[in-house]
Amino acid sequence: MPDISQGPPNGPMRIAQTSLRTGSGCAALLRMPGLAASGDDAEQLGLATPQFQELSLGPVAFHKANNNTRLMVSAAAVLALVQSFAYDSADVLFQSAAGVLIEGVFYLITNCVAAEAMDKPYCYWLTLQPPAR
Repeated sequence: MPDISQGPPNGPMRIAQTSLRTGSGCAALLRMPGLAASGDDAEQLGLATPQFQELSLGPVAFHKANNNTRLMVSAAAVLALVQSFAYDSADVLFQSAAGVLIEGVFYLITNCVAAEAMDKPYCYWLTLQPPAR
């Protein structure tokens, strides 16, 4: 996957962000594991309840058809999260995430693909696994 940490957003990234912002009414939260508390005996023994933080992941567009559930995310939003967590790439960010919360429903992230223009991503397509019924 390409490196998105270099430089300000380019034209295609700005266009994608504007299109997603004006065309979607969907809110998504990226659920990330919370930081471990050092010195907490219960946590070291695996007895503590895991903590999570939910980060706004937007603008997004939610697409659900047949058995395919996908989320299109602005590369600018992903870049901001990659930089704030000091990750090497969007792949690492999405592999570290527990999943995505959309309209109160939790989805697992099964795949991440970057859509690119001029060798820079302008959005990411996340393939999601809906909850079992």
